[in-house]
Amino acid sequence: MDADQIRDLNIAEIETRIDEEEEELEELQFQHAIRGRLENPMLLRTKRRLIARLKTIRNEKQAAEEEPA
Repeated sequence: MDADQIRDLNIAEIETRIDEEEEELEELQFQHAIRGRLENPMLLRTKRRLIARLKTIRNEKQAAEEEPA
C-alpha cells in the first residue's frame, strides 16, 4: 500500500489498519524468534515501514484537522 492509497482513507480506517499491521508484525516477530527463520525475512522490514507510513499520514491528517480554518 503506497502513500496515495493511504491518504484516501479516513483517520478511523487508518487507525484500524495500523492495529491490523501491528498484530501481523507481532506474529511475524514471534515466528522469527521461535523458528529462527522466516520464509521472507524482508516482511519484517516491510511491515515496520508500512506502519510508520500509516502513522505519519494519520498524524498529518490529525494536524490538518486541528488547524484553524
